[in-house]
Amino acid sequence: MKDQTLSRRNLMKLAGGAAVTAALSTQAANAKKGVKKGRINQSVVHWCWGERGWEIEDTAKAAKELGCKSVELIAPEHWPILKKHGLTCAIAPNGVEGAPFMRGLNNPDYHEMVIKATKETITACAKFGVKNVIAFNGYKWRKAEDPKSGEISLEEGAKNCVKGLKKIIGHAEKKGVNICIEHLNTRDDSHPMKGHPGYQGDKVDYVADIIRAVGSPNMKMLFDIYHVQIMDGDVIRRIEENKDIIGHIHTAGNPGRKELDDTQEINYPPIMRKLLDIGYKGHVGQEFIPTGDPMKGLIEAVELCDV
Repeated sequence: MKDQTLSRRNLMKLAGGAAVTAALSTQAANAKKGVKKGRINQSVVHWCWGERGWEIEDTAKAAKELGCKSVELIAPEHWPILKKHGLTCAIAPNGVEGAPFMRGLNNPDYHEMVIKATKETITACAKFGVKNVIAFNGYKWRKAEDPKSGEISLEEGAKNCVKGLKKIIGHAEKKGVNICIEHLNTRDDSHPMKGHPGYQGDKVDYVADIIRAVGSPNMKMLFDIYHVQIMDGDVIRRIEENKDIIGHIHTAGNPGRKELDDTQEINYPPIMRKLLDIGYKGHVGQEFIPTGDPMKGLIEAVELCDV
């Protein structure tokens, strides 16, 4: 039987977004691919497939067909699309415009903007039933885009993050929403979304200390396996050490933040089994950048993590 995988080129030959998404859905359904065991709640991070031309509707249909429960990091105005497909948004963006990981809570100059946007997103999350909103340390420079503007020390940055988060966490507790601060790697400078040189939350222990200093059950970590592998390694041990504060998980292959295939170094099945071992009930968001057929890559990743 011929390979039924549809290439990006063939998809784009089909007329209109409806035809594209119908083709994606038909392929997934006919091949009976995707989640079978369902012990890991899986999610699709839309921006990765948006880079390959998928609309949110496309991503939602593909996620649904593969048995995923969420499409994430999309703004509240798009959540009705997810509801239509029986999906949720496992984690929301914080509402800060531009590159939100640059202007974070480590810099008091950005506190007013970040706190306001995050509180508004938390309110929207509560109305829709979204359980998590993302947060960031921010870049270490006094002016986020300017390395010549002087640096914020690690100690000062941590204190500023705790101070800023304490101004938000009460609202999050009241609304039943978790704030998940994400660590990012600073080593990969090959692509704006593969690494973040200058980011001040690049070590798991540093971010964990901030979370614990806030002292709230609604203050969590977005544990990105890809970033942890690059900066810290020892992924399974670090999951165990931080099992009390992990609120969300992201995946990607390393090196390259690409598919979870046999050309990259992270062994995902035992990591997924470790999540089951610690009783993790949150979502695992597929956040790799497809380099080949985007649907094929998504199917492979979903099945690999379905332990």
